[in-house]
Amino acid sequence: MRADVHQHVWTEPLLDALARRRSPPFLERSDRLCVVHSAGEHPYAIDPHTERSEKRNELLDSDRLDAAIVAPSSPIGIETLPRDSAQPLIEAHLAGVGALGERFQTWGPLVLDECQRDEVDSLLDRGCIGISLPATALTGPDALHAIAPVLERIEARDAPLFIHPGPPPSNLSWEASPTEPPWWRALTDYVAQMQTAWLTLTALWRRDHPRLVVVFAMLAGGAPLLSERLQARGGPSVALRDRRIFYDTSSYGPAAVEAMASRSGSTSSCMAPTGQSSNRRETSATRSSSRTRRTCSSHTRGAGYEPHRPATEGVRGEPRGLARALATPRQA
Repeated sequence: MRADVHQHVWTEPLLDALARRRSPPFLERSDRLCVVHSAGEHPYAIDPHTERSEKRNELLDSDRLDAAIVAPSSPIGIETLPRDSAQPLIEAHLAGVGALGERFQTWGPLVLDECQRDEVDSLLDRGCIGISLPATALTGPDALHAIAPVLERIEARDAPLFIHPGPPPSNLSWEASPTEPPWWRALTDYVAQMQTAWLTLTALWRRDHPRLVVVFAMLAGGAPLLSERLQARGGPSVALRDRRIFYDTSSYGPAAVEAMASRSGSTSSCMAPTGQSSNRRETSATRSSSRTRRTCSSHTRGAGYEPHRPATEGVRGEPRGLARALATPRQA
């Protein structure tokens, strides 16, 4: 089975729910386009026509994919809103993905406000393939202590966890400064968030919880490349060749992929671009079989490049939670 483990889809129920809001994140409709406003980000336009089920299924066909796993775009801040504001948006997201068709599954997004471990069961039991968290939920020992019951429940359910960049710190201004380049946060805050989340899980959590299957977006900001510096600064030794930790490559190319593969090794997840796609979205395809796992991706907002195979040769690994979820889609 060949599945994209990192897609965002702006479904009609989610767009409608955002349009009813008057504070970030919210949406304005203009002719055929929708403009999303969120704290710390530049406004950006979405064409709802390209998000419809038939169009997204066509994209799966063009990318030679069997399925896609959809997560909310965590940087807009849905999961970090107060519970009474976040829950309707999450419900709209889940309903919208559910209406896309059987080839689309969803990561289960958790409301971080007073998050309880039984919410993990609720999301998995209704058909979510795993749980997604913004990286801002994993910012060090204190944050880890707060989210630990949730992580323990995810591990106990043998479900995969997807970590994605989250919203900016709450003290940032309402929207990004007009002088800030549109790529700025993706190359600064997103990277720092993912590195922090990786260090939190691998250096502070992993030793006592080795069974949790984790998929990090955007190569975890290249965090495994910091392992030598971690030890030089007195930090713990981390298992770089962890068979249950995987890295989605979203927006990185061959140079970064090969550097990561040299650190994480062939027994861990290994990533390679699959080529250019036609939609403005981040994609990452995971091919599963009983013997091998290969994680591939491309970032479609950048220039296209040819498939890069050497980094994936000989990849081995059996992440039971992710493999089982992909091989046996959950029923809502």
